[in-house]
Amino acid sequence: MAKDKDGVVVASFSGKWVSYSHTLFAYGAFFSALIIGMSLHFHKIVKNEHYGYPDEWFPSVSATIGDRYPERSFFQLLIAVTSGPRFALVALWYMLTARPGSFAPKFVATVGLIRTVFCGGWVYITSTDDHDWHDIFMIGYLVLTLPWTLGCLTLSPMNVTAVKYRKILAGLFFGTLVPLIYFFIQHKVHKVAGAYTIYAFFEWSLILFDVGFDAITAYDFAGFEVRIVDVQGVSKGSGNIALADAVLEKSKKRSSSLSQQLLGGSYSWADMFDAAADIYTGFMFWSVLTSLGVTVWYFPLWHMGISGYEILIMTTVTPFFLGIPAVRQLIVAQPGIFYWLSLTGLGAFLIETPEPRLFLVGAGVAFSCLAWAGTFWAERNNSGRLDAKISAFSLGLILSSIAKFANQTNNPVWPIMNSINGGWNKTGLVLAILAVLRSSRRTPTSSDFSALEQKRVGGSSTLAALGLGGLLFALHSLLSDSSTMITWVWEGFPIAGPIPAPHGAYTIAAMGVGFLIGLFRPAATTTWSSWATASAAAALFHNKAGWTGFYGALILTIYLMALVPAFITACTRYAPGRTFGLAFLFYNLMVLAHVWVVAYAFVPGGPLLRERTDLVMIFTMALLAIGVYTCQLSLPPTELSSKYSKAATPDHRKLRSYSIYILTILQLLSVSVAYLRFPTFDYTPYHPQEKLLTAGIWTVHFALDNDMWSSERRMRDAIKELELDVVGLLESDLQRIIMGNRDMTQFLAEDLGMYADFGPGPNKHTWGAALLSKFPIVNSTHFLLPSPVGELAPAILATLDCYGELIDVLVFHSGQEEDVEDRRLQSLGIEQIMADSKRPLILLSYLVTKPKEGNYNTYVSEKSRMRDIDPSDWDRWCEYILYRGIKRVGYARVSRGTITDTEIQVGKFLVGQPEGGDVEIEEGAVEEGLRFPEQFKGEGVRGHAYHVFDRPRYYA
Repeated sequence: MAKDKDGVVVASFSGKWVSYSHTLFAYGAFFSALIIGMSLHFHKIVKNEHYGYPDEWFPSVSATIGDRYPERSFFQLLIAVTSGPRFALVALWYMLTARPGSFAPKFVATVGLIRTVFCGGWVYITSTDDHDWHDIFMIGYLVLTLPWTLGCLTLSPMNVTAVKYRKILAGLFFGTLVPLIYFFIQHKVHKVAGAYTIYAFFEWSLILFDVGFDAITAYDFAGFEVRIVDVQGVSKGSGNIALADAVLEKSKKRSSSLSQQLLGGSYSWADMFDAAADIYTGFMFWSVLTSLGVTVWYFPLWHMGISGYEILIMTTVTPFFLGIPAVRQLIVAQPGIFYWLSLTGLGAFLIETPEPRLFLVGAGVAFSCLAWAGTFWAERNNSGRLDAKISAFSLGLILSSIAKFANQTNNPVWPIMNSINGGWNKTGLVLAILAVLRSSRRTPTSSDFSALEQKRVGGSSTLAALGLGGLLFALHSLLSDSSTMITWVWEGFPIAGPIPAPHGAYTIAAMGVGFLIGLFRPAATTTWSSWATASAAAALFHNKAGWTGFYGALILTIYLMALVPAFITACTRYAPGRTFGLAFLFYNLMVLAHVWVVAYAFVPGGPLLRERTDLVMIFTMALLAIGVYTCQLSLPPTELSSKYSKAATPDHRKLRSYSIYILTILQLLSVSVAYLRFPTFDYTPYHPQEKLLTAGIWTVHFALDNDMWSSERRMRDAIKELELDVVGLLESDLQRIIMGNRDMTQFLAEDLGMYADFGPGPNKHTWGAALLSKFPIVNSTHFLLPSPVGELAPAILATLDCYGELIDVLVFHSGQEEDVEDRRLQSLGIEQIMADSKRPLILLSYLVTKPKEGNYNTYVSEKSRMRDIDPSDWDRWCEYILYRGIKRVGYARVSRGTITDTEIQVGKFLVGQPEGGDVEIEEGAVEEGLRFPEQFKGEGVRGHAYHVFDRPRYYA
């Protein structure tokens, strides 16, 4: 037996056999299942929800290893055997790369262990067993592949062959994701025959590249002899030079390497928690600020005009108080006091009455703006701490956007949320308390309490404030929700552009890219060429629809996020009260302009900005140009460049690296949410056996109920219990600062299993129209009806595939009562749209007319060929259902409860049958499957009941 100084070696083998066995068993598991499945169940495993053989002729990974015997058993058996070599591979990699005090090897090893456990989760819990947990484990495995791959590349020993193959396989793996996603969307959304087969080839390629990437460790583990003894000294640390170091030796010194800044040196979990606490306080700021508009909006909404509560938008200008020496001294010495006071905004949900809840939100905004402005100024002489605070501010915005992305555009800690409607307010408040406790332990480094002696710089505080005000407005109006810019470029079906899920993750990824540019290359953002590029992107975004417009939006997103460090740093060079106070004042003016473009009919001077979103965009870019000019005067290029130079201190680099780690986590979370929210597009109507279509119209008052709570879930319950297959929603455009940059259709469509068409977008200046449908939307067109004086009237004309027959549905919101000529012109426009339709048609509308009077006779006319669902219903003014070419079997009016100020009107139609007559029949003569739900009779449920007739009406 061999001996060493510690004893006798009973057996030994080369470490490369760990890699060999892992590769052999992993490939064996997948490809044995593929061979057996193709041999025994070929036609079953190539079939998907749309097509089978011969359109589809190669199975996906999930179909192959799923529920069929015996391929599933072969796969699970060999994967179980693979687990031993897998854990050994992770352990050997850690031994190979570990160095004293180095954080990265521990991080990568932890990722490898968790990733292995997640692999076992999705292998042994199939989608049939538990679909949610299968997806959770699968997503966890996929997202952890990114840090595992990048970590292994960064820490790879300087073995030329291993490095080369790792780069090739990593590039192939991530490159394959692009066509993989493309063909999956072609299959799932566009239902292209054969697309799933091509997708399957790319999916199997990922298996090859993933396992192959780990197989490269055989080159490195050849230096290990498993007794376990390191026979070549590769684990001693001194000889273990990371790949990033080897590459860097050819270009620059190791101390300036980005990889070394992020992965080298010692790390402190305490410092990491401090960074996380700062970022959560940034999340608190953006959560409270974005909640102010929607809580203020509640009051003019119910007053139908200026209510007086709008003055609370001025609570953002509290940084003016920094001009008072005593206040400035207090906030510099004890910033925690103001962060504590800002928690009133998050705790406002505890108050049920709208007015005091609004005042608490206003107080939270006031203290939060003051706290952050004071902190920025107080840290002006410590570039590392200022950098960390600015990063927390930016990452807080990204976290806020992700929270809304995960919660279908509602921030779960807003004061319009609670435990009933999907809020996580208590959890958010507890985390906020912990974050403030931790972050308030440290006070700013500045000791200058007395005067405003600043370094002499060019420019002026007013110019700096103009730039920052424009940037704050742009960040809030466009990036506080990942779907806002998507709704700007959306033009209906067939889908020719991004959709909120999964493409909201693209917006968040662009925000991350912009953050990194601002963090490491701030000087690049304050050039006129960058501003010109961003201006061109803004023009593209504003003027083009679909992917073309969205590409412009992504470029603009990157630019806006990249500007944050330079603009805030520039503002700290001037008197804080005047600079930050004016910045928020200019931000408020831009918010008002942004509201005035659509609310012109209800506000003084509104016509001056009527439908002029183009002017708002031009003003925004002009303000950013002023900010760029100020940065060039107040921040010398050498100073901005030094933020990423060897002059940066180790602590500075360490603080920056924590931000990168947290950004990575946030991006992985965003990708996970996108995967979980990917629509299924496999929806089923409520009564397919009867070929019944139940349609409804509802004016939903911007998804705020009578008591200022978000109402999507209550709306969901009413729509589901009424068994609506198609529903038109009016007053549904929430993608503005005053409505919280929300989109009610996302939650409703995903929860109810319906296709959604968000009508003319926010850049079309309407109060919104939306269509939800259990039936596929074959095509849809958005209209803006003539409105020379009053508010714009939106309409959606959609063609639905209803049980194989094409039926048109028109959703329309007429102008307000005061604008008589507008409503007349709009009635003529809708009449023409209906006349031009050659198919059966249902109008779900808000007409503002009395039955059989005035414009009613234009909507119901020989030219339109439309019939009223119930001509005898005299008690209507706003909502109407008209139809033609389809058999009407029932009509009901359902009270609104406390959700909104307008009832729900519902019609039932039989597809494929002629119109029929106007003879009313008793419910007993109607088939049970065609009847309205019983629970809305009498007192009804939750305030919803049949009313006016006290029962539904049925027709022969």
